Amino acid sequence: MTDLTMTDSQTTPTPVHTLPTSSDLEMLKRIVDAAEERRAENVVALDLSGVSSSLEFFVICSATAGLQINAVVQNVRSKMAEAGIKIQGVEGPSDRWTLMNFGSTVVHVMTKEAREYYDLEGLWNDAEVVKL
Repeated sequence: MTDLTMTDSQTTPTPVHTLPTSSDLEMLKRIVDAAEERRAENVVALDLSGVSSSLEFFVICSATAGLQINAVVQNVRSKMAEAGIKIQGVEGPSDRWTLMNFGSTVVHVMTKEAREYYDLEGLWNDAEVVKL
């Protein structure tokens, strides 16, 4: 989804934003639905293709505590596996934040406090919110 272009004056490629494909949107919807099934709150999908050369999407959501984080993570993993999408890595788990890597899409499940502290939406404020 991200094309890289270079101009004569550039030495590094610059991401060129393209619209999400229907398969991208289906995958994001699967992740969001799985998180919400376990009562994740404030689920947001960000399109990073215009601001990152290596990532396409972030999905960020809040959970109340470590047990709920684990429930959300397990449900997302299960629903993605059912769709034939393998997880490439997990950072954590912790009582505050677990990150799941699905290649070009990264899912962050965080406590409200960790989400406010790290402010990923603010850090990536140039990314577009994906409406699902």
